[in-house]
Amino acid sequence: MKFLTGLFICFLLMSCTSTSLVDFWKNPDIDSYNVNKVLIVGISPNIASRQKFEQKMKQELEQRGVEAIASYELLDPSFGQEAKTEAQLTNLEDQLLEDGFDTIFLTKIIGVENKVAYKSKNDFYNESYRNFNEDFFNNQEIYHKPEYYDIYTVYHAETSMYCICPTKERELIWKGYIDIIDPHSTDETVKDYINLITAVLEEQLLIKPLSQVEKINTDEIN
Repeated sequence: MKFLTGLFICFLLMSCTSTSLVDFWKNPDIDSYNVNKVLIVGISPNIASRQKFEQKMKQELEQRGVEAIASYELLDPSFGQEAKTEAQLTNLEDQLLEDGFDTIFLTKIIGVENKVAYKSKNDFYNESYRNFNEDFFNNQEIYHKPEYYDIYTVYHAETSMYCICPTKERELIWKGYIDIIDPHSTDETVKDYINLITAVLEEQLLIKPLSQVEKINTDEIN
């Protein structure tokens, strides 16, 4: 099973999308988890992108039988505009608990980097030049060709899954670090990001896979 898990994670790490899983942590005291009602919170000054992300994540979780609420549906629009004290956030958790929530998903951008990717011959890394003349002659295009390299942006994101269950401590269940590579379409980026997150959470037994939910629904109909 551990071998299969390793293969699965490697597949996600090498997935050819605009997002890639860099690392993740799962609470070692939790083998599996059952989400019933979750609040989805995206921290971003871009309101449209945040709402799009929360709505898409909500839809994915609802397909898995989870009651999911986006933060923009529940919290006051001014919620993120003023700094909150720890006491205010504790009161929010208490209210969520009273309203039947057991989980919070929190997603945020934690860093941005500009990267440079150099273009070259296929044998660039294997080529050895015996003298300066040969080396300079074969690489002087770096001076003259702007297209010799690409500049792109990588956004470092983090998604955390917190338990606010009445019978357990309020603790971190899972945290994933995801790189968003040179995004050009908000819709595609959100789709790739959420597909990646949900796939990992399913594999880690933290949310139900779609196949399991569909089977339960089919059994109920029959």
